[in-house]
Amino acid sequence: MNRHAWLKSSVALAVTLAASSVSANGLSINEQSASGMGTGFAGRSSTAEDASTLFGNPAGMSRLDRTEVSGGFATIFASTDIDDAQGFASGTNKGDMVPTATIPFAYLVTPLNDHWHAGIGVYAPFGVISDYEKGFQGRSHGLYSMVQVVTLQPTLSYQVNDRVSVGFGPTINRISGKLTSQPLAALGSDAKVNIKGDDTGYGFNAGVLVQVTDQVRWGLTYHSAIDFGLEGRTRFSGFNPQIGPDGSYDAALDITMPESIDTSITWELDDRWTVYAGSTWTRWSRLDKIVVENSGLLAPYQPNFGSIEEQMKWDDIVSWAVGASYQLNPQWVLRAGFTSDPSPTNDTHRTVRIPVPDRKVFSVGAGWDVTSDLTLDIAYSYLREAKGEINTADYTAEFRNQAHGLATQATWRF
Repeated sequence: MNRHAWLKSSVALAVTLAASSVSANGLSINEQSASGMGTGFAGRSSTAEDASTLFGNPAGMSRLDRTEVSGGFATIFASTDIDDAQGFASGTNKGDMVPTATIPFAYLVTPLNDHWHAGIGVYAPFGVISDYEKGFQGRSHGLYSMVQVVTLQPTLSYQVNDRVSVGFGPTINRISGKLTSQPLAALGSDAKVNIKGDDTGYGFNAGVLVQVTDQVRWGLTYHSAIDFGLEGRTRFSGFNPQIGPDGSYDAALDITMPESIDTSITWELDDRWTVYAGSTWTRWSRLDKIVVENSGLLAPYQPNFGSIEEQMKWDDIVSWAVGASYQLNPQWVLRAGFTSDPSPTNDTHRTVRIPVPDRKVFSVGAGWDVTSDLTLDIAYSYLREAKGEINTADYTAEFRNQAHGLATQATWRF
């Protein structure tokens, strides 16, 4: 690959991940509920245990008899091993580039009458942060990445009859991101590309919940696609004027976050045992390619830096989960679950910013009814990923990620 083509590809990758970092199996955030986390989110569309159903299935709000305020947080401890690294640039491959992150969530649901419920929730559906060491060997493709999305969702549900309820809620989604790379590291240059951008996008969540029998519930939830038009600045520094620009320029990136469909079954076997099974389809194929427009550049830099296109070639995926809960006594319920979550990318297109292969997650949890008005939930998850390869023109390596997650949640009823 010649120098200018390689540089263009590297800069494109840096800008691209402002969007793609919020849209992969390793970058979507599941931790919107500690009660759901305990069963691996296997019954997310059909369980409706507390106000967090506003995200899992808004139709489930109709199952709540009283006003509920539910909130909590999840903390993720991740680690990464990097092996067999080779590259044109000199440097280190320490791994463990993901700092500890805490993800909060909060919900309010109240019955309006016998048929209608209203609610509002705040949660984080997407997010990523990676912070490699200064001398990371693959820094031409990514040195620092931070992308976060915060969503506000007002919601209504309607009880159609004794068996069927429906729910709908528009979503207001705020995205912000910051990215850094050194695209000429292989040439011994410390030139950097820094990108910042933000936007607000709108979508909706809709669901239906059916009490199939007295013991079995089925739920279906649709999370809509979200259009973002990120606007921000691209800053180039340290470039030789014969190769690249210097200074800060306006940048624009249009991208659509993919829709997903979540369905699950909750089966109450008896007074103590309940089992769950669920599956989620996500249309990651929307991320086929991304185009970034930088404006205000001088004419000599327009061919390589004006309009930058990055091929993603992601595929749609189907993840699945199974879980169970056991009512130990009137105050305590114990939970466990298993989740299989394939990656939308592969060894050809995987990058250092999203080195995420297929993953498996093992979860346990518990709920404690302190009183009839207060419930505390806790959950623990262990995530283990398969080996994933990075195969770019100037850097190759094997990544293996794992993570531990802890979540806690309190629900008050009035």
